[in-house]
Amino acid sequence: MDPLAVLPVFLPLAGRKVVLAGGGEPAAWKAELLLATGAELHLLASDPCPDLADLIADPALAPRIRHSARDWTPADLDGAALAVAEVAEEAEAAAFVAAARAAGVPVNVIDRPEHCQFQFGGIVNRSPLVVGISTDGAAPVLGQAVRQRIETLLPRSLSAWAGFAGRIRGHVAAALGQIRQRRQFWQRFSDLAFAATAAPSGEVEADAPAFVARLAAGTTTVGEVTLVGAGPGDAGLLTLAAMRALQAADVILFDDLVSAEVLELARREAKRLLVGKRGGRESCAQGDINDMMVSLARQGRKVVRLKSGDPMVFGRAGEEIARLEAEGIPVHVVPGITAASAMAARLKVSLTHRDHAQTLRLMTAHSRSGGLPGTLDLDAVSSEAATTVFYMGRRMADSLRTRLLAEGVRPDLPVVVHANVSRPDERIWTGTMADLTSETMAGFGDAPVLIGLGSVFGRLLSANLADEQPAEQRPLQLSGAVCA
Repeated sequence: MDPLAVLPVFLPLAGRKVVLAGGGEPAAWKAELLLATGAELHLLASDPCPDLADLIADPALAPRIRHSARDWTPADLDGAALAVAEVAEEAEAAAFVAAARAAGVPVNVIDRPEHCQFQFGGIVNRSPLVVGISTDGAAPVLGQAVRQRIETLLPRSLSAWAGFAGRIRGHVAAALGQIRQRRQFWQRFSDLAFAATAAPSGEVEADAPAFVARLAAGTTTVGEVTLVGAGPGDAGLLTLAAMRALQAADVILFDDLVSAEVLELARREAKRLLVGKRGGRESCAQGDINDMMVSLARQGRKVVRLKSGDPMVFGRAGEEIARLEAEGIPVHVVPGITAASAMAARLKVSLTHRDHAQTLRLMTAHSRSGGLPGTLDLDAVSSEAATTVFYMGRRMADSLRTRLLAEGVRPDLPVVVHANVSRPDERIWTGTMADLTSETMAGFGDAPVLIGLGSVFGRLLSANLADEQPAEQRPLQLSGAVCA
């Protein structure tokens, strides 16, 4: 085994005496942490800070906090499991350490590592599952980053499953006599706990022996499908819930627009199946995708249907949910950042700026027949108090311009076209309604685009006219031409 800088040891403190000397904010944080363990806290603080005062005044904590408004004495340390101090002077720190050692009590002086016999590391709390993190003081910020990364991987429901595991250990030992059988059971249990989106049901809790028997026989793994929004492309915009779903998946059915960076975050063992869904290209029929989800779920698989953007925005999620529910298959939805929101963030344009727009419309420019949908309320787009974002409009520029101008949209209405939103190869064009043509779109190749219409985008046009800096000095060049 490689050398260890420190030994991670987990110490039960419920009902045990812990001494905390000091009244500042650092002491308050330690007090909250120690109280969370169920310890009996002996607090020695002549002038506690507001956060400590709140803890002292909390009726729920009153039985476990013994506050003395005075300085500590060596006698206070008798019988303590731990001693912690927040002190300002070196001499007082040395005296506290000497008294603790004389009493045989492990000691920690806050922010004085040379006086500490133990450390408070980073914690990920899914109690009774607790993860401790330490860099031995070498890189505290790195330790925080590691903690944050682990937080994203461990669902909150894992706490309930860990507690449930403790309650059924006796049933498992009684039902499964061989070590190999018990190990296999707990491996299945762990897979189930990580894949679950909620705590064990009341039915499971009420009949633990039956649950153990079913899981031991391998019959409790019920397949399910989760529709997950992958966001517009930048993996950094993926939600924590989406990451957890990807980490728990057995099979991922992903659309053509899902970025490779997002797929990299999935569980390595998960099978990845491209199911297309791209306008103007060969792709899987929706019925075939529905059949695949049903078939895989019936095999007991955890299926993720991974869609670009948000699955509930122009993603045909309604059809998929209806089919799965009709088949009795559990289905969940994890929302994602839709491309219109990412575009607004990238351009720093509020789509509902109170001075320009009181209405926001998200519209599709692509119908089943391949043209503009006949039911589009294009008359509403002409409102001066509206912002409209068209999805799937790359091949519809000429039709959109002609129809909208005919509906009374003013020719100088600001327009933005944004391709590959949030990705390294994103491209942006700004102009007016009269400028929007198929030639404009030709510069984007086959990239997915959004077309934004409305006076909220006027700021971008004004910036272009006023900005005379060389293009290489501009953080984002926006003009009546395609710009990388």
